[in-house]
Amino acid sequence: MTGVPASAAGGSSPAGAAGKASAVGSSKAGGSNKAGSNKAGGSKTGGADTGVPGGGKPARGGKIAAAAVNQASVWNIANLLTMLRLVLVPAFVALMLADGGYDPAWRSLAWAAFAIAMITDLFDGHLARTYNLVTDFGKIADPIADKAIMGAALICLSALGDLPWWVTGVILGRELGITLLRFIVIRYGVIPASRGGKLKTLTQGVAVGMYILALTGWLATLRFWVMAAAVVLTVVTGLDYVRQAIVLRRQGIAEREAALEETEA
Repeated sequence: MTGVPASAAGGSSPAGAAGKASAVGSSKAGGSNKAGSNKAGGSKTGGADTGVPGGGKPARGGKIAAAAVNQASVWNIANLLTMLRLVLVPAFVALMLADGGYDPAWRSLAWAAFAIAMITDLFDGHLARTYNLVTDFGKIADPIADKAIMGAALICLSALGDLPWWVTGVILGRELGITLLRFIVIRYGVIPASRGGKLKTLTQGVAVGMYILALTGWLATLRFWVMAAAVVLTVVTGLDYVRQAIVLRRQGIAEREAALEETEA
């Protein structure tokens, strides 16, 4: 009488009821499927396991992984060579002073330990810079290892009477003084290693190595002149580093003053 179809009147017909039941059933099934898929996805691919954003604790896992990589990077070939040089220091001293310190056989073994240490010194820094293996440990340990092996050799030679104490004092005083100077002016910049400094290091190594060996005759005379050249280079390059430090400090102060004037202006 109203002209409204039976199917549109709230499902009064059996067909309408069946349609609703079918729709409700399908929606429930879809809901259960969605819930099941969500549960399954959460158990297998949760954010805590995969680090997917919004899935748990990705930031913490990322930091732990990064820390592990940084820690592992310390154990690279350059740092291992530096560690070897540090270990060789007490071994060298023991060999150098064995049997009173004058046995040619023990002195030859001490020379071998010293030579290995000096050779590794040539390679570890090069490897670190070439293959991006520079670490905070290497920056600290490398200069310590250099000074330790050279200082141990000079002190042992002077203690045994083979080398005058003033030579040991000049070389070690220069090395420690320049190291301290580098730290003082580091706020203004870094004093680069010069060719004279590298030549000094090489000459020192050769001279000390010759004194470690029990040489006689013309070789003993030759080692005297090599050591004399090493002392001269030690003093000259030391004075040059002092000059560089003064220039670097002046430049740094001038740049800071110029920056302050620009800020105030």
